[in-house]
Amino acid sequence: MSASDNDTVATSEATSDALLTSADESGDPALPDADPASSDAVVEPVDVEDGADEDDTDEGGDGLLVREGDVAGDYLERLLDILDVDGDIDLDVEGDRASVAVVGGQLKTLIGPDGATLEALQELTRLAVAQATGVRSRLMLDIGGFRAKRRADLTSLASEAAERVAESGAPERLAPMNPFERKVVHDVIAAAAGVRSESEGEEPNRRVVVLPDR
Repeated sequence: MSASDNDTVATSEATSDALLTSADESGDPALPDADPASSDAVVEPVDVEDGADEDDTDEGGDGLLVREGDVAGDYLERLLDILDVDGDIDLDVEGDRASVAVVGGQLKTLIGPDGATLEALQELTRLAVAQATGVRSRLMLDIGGFRAKRRADLTSLASEAAERVAESGAPERLAPMNPFERKVVHDVIAAAAGVRSESEGEEPNRRVVVLPDR
């Protein structure tokens, strides 16, 4: 059974030059440039060659994840001030990763078309956290509930696909998705009886294929 461990492809063009400043006098982490070619850009263990190094995520346990959230929260607060955008920041730990959500206010410009700006901001936030902690971050960022709604929609889509494939025995290829979306689908398929999933193709056209279980 294949499953994915999402990370995202950064799109630094979606962010303002105002985000890319140096560390301030307080010594807070700088706002670094996103690197689309970074080794953390795409991590999906559904294909072994793309798998993440699990040791990177376990070091320090929950204490490290809490620190990641704190650093990310400070970073995002400064970013919101720079952009003059109102929003509250919620910090949490979900499983083996820190989770940060920006809620309230007019946040559509921080989400962008199909979440493109959100993906770029997530990568920038991860880079800022890694700079502060010295450990690669798998932090998940949500803005305005975009990911939560998308997760619910994808869960329904994947469940329906699993039922069709289990009944027909015919593989089904889903639409291209980003790593976060593929991870949601893989998790749903992993919990369904009689089916399995794989990823195929190259970014940005990489997609999930739902197959009958062997």
